[in-house]
Amino acid sequence: MVEAVADIGLIGLAVMGQNLILNMNDHGFVVCAYNRTTSKVDSFLENEAKGTNIVGAHSVEELCAKLKRPRKVMLLVKAGSAVDAFIDQLLPFLEKGDIIIDGGNSHFPDSIRRTKELEEKGILFVGSGVSGGEEGARFGPSLMPGGNPAAWESIKPIFQSIAAKAPDGAACCDWVGETGAGHYVKMVHNGIEYGDMQLITEVYQIMLEGLGLTHDEMAEVFAEWNKGELDSFLIEITRDILKYKDTDGEPLVTKIRDTAGQKGTGKWTGIDSLDRGIPVTLIGEAVYSRCLSSLKDERTRASKILKGPSPKFSGDKKAFIAQLGQALYAAKIVSYAQGYMLMRQAAKDYDWKLNNAGIALMWRGGCIIRSAFLGKIRDAYNNNPELENLLFDSFFADATAKAQDAWRNVVAQAVVMGIPTPALSTALNFYDGLRHEMLPANLLQAQRDYFGAHTYERLDAPGKWVHTNWTGRGGNVSASTYDA
Repeated sequence: MVEAVADIGLIGLAVMGQNLILNMNDHGFVVCAYNRTTSKVDSFLENEAKGTNIVGAHSVEELCAKLKRPRKVMLLVKAGSAVDAFIDQLLPFLEKGDIIIDGGNSHFPDSIRRTKELEEKGILFVGSGVSGGEEGARFGPSLMPGGNPAAWESIKPIFQSIAAKAPDGAACCDWVGETGAGHYVKMVHNGIEYGDMQLITEVYQIMLEGLGLTHDEMAEVFAEWNKGELDSFLIEITRDILKYKDTDGEPLVTKIRDTAGQKGTGKWTGIDSLDRGIPVTLIGEAVYSRCLSSLKDERTRASKILKGPSPKFSGDKKAFIAQLGQALYAAKIVSYAQGYMLMRQAAKDYDWKLNNAGIALMWRGGCIIRSAFLGKIRDAYNNNPELENLLFDSFFADATAKAQDAWRNVVAQAVVMGIPTPALSTALNFYDGLRHEMLPANLLQAQRDYFGAHTYERLDAPGKWVHTNWTGRGGNVSASTYDA
């Protein structure tokens, strides 16, 4: 009879899986490793895991037999059908109260479905976001678990032990919410990551083309920014990238083809925001910017056809660089505000009880979007758990007010120089749209009623929808009123 010796099993021995197993081992947990190609199990045990307490299995049945009850199995396999296939293989060897954890980049509707389907079989499902890449997995990722709440107490000691630690020592892991909440929050995290990266690249292009800075000079700017309110992982790695030289002494980044890849989580965030009617404009622009970058051949032809100004800045470069930092900071605040707006709406739609302050804590360490000001987001939601919008918090309201003159000047100068700033600009447009009590949608509603009898609501009769025969030639029958 096989002895149950392992605290948790992990399926999937790619780099992330191996590093998470080694991380768990470092924290005193016995892990049973399994991979569909079982030769990888043997290779892992003989090499990376040699001298550890890690054990292996050559079948799903053996894996389950080696797990202490309640059995905990974590999947780190490709999202989609592979997850369902492994769940089906596991079920015959599990019993009521056992736990399946999906740590891949699954789409949240799949996690909602799996939570409900497995609950009917007595199995507890957890869909957990894992952020931080290979290094994070090995030494401390940000973990965002959600799903069946009954599973949390069993997995909490493992997850909070292996997670990254914030500067105050708190684990960057807490229970997110029910059903698909963990993977939903990870999706929004990735969307914000898209936005952050796009903002940084726009600032880079302004400094490169507009100000004519060298890559070493830009690296110095980012190094300085990383000491202040912009302190973050992405600012830090940008500094390192700009300094890095190829074998010929030239900056390596200048030799990289300017076409950006994407795996889909940013697109999922944009599509979901449209479905929920939440204007997550910055993430949307970041996704579209990657799409535009992929049209390299068309852009090359367009560069010879379409006319525009030649970038040339004639002012005080040092002062303008300081304004760039302020614009970047303000736009980042908008990006997080939009992300939290989307999570707030999803929580309403799915009846999730999201811990907004806890989410900010989870993002303070280990993950790609970790930054100093996430502590301020945590404080904002601790001070007011029902905060309607992050921009309404006094710290963030004051920060955007202080930065907005610089922000406006950066966008204006970029327009004059012909340098695209889709993310910086849309963040400012959102800010201005949000602060306007009256928007020109009254005219838009009149247009819709004029050509399609779609009706409109009068200010002096709220809740009453009316149609006007604008030309005298139309009828008095109106179309149905609905929101898409």
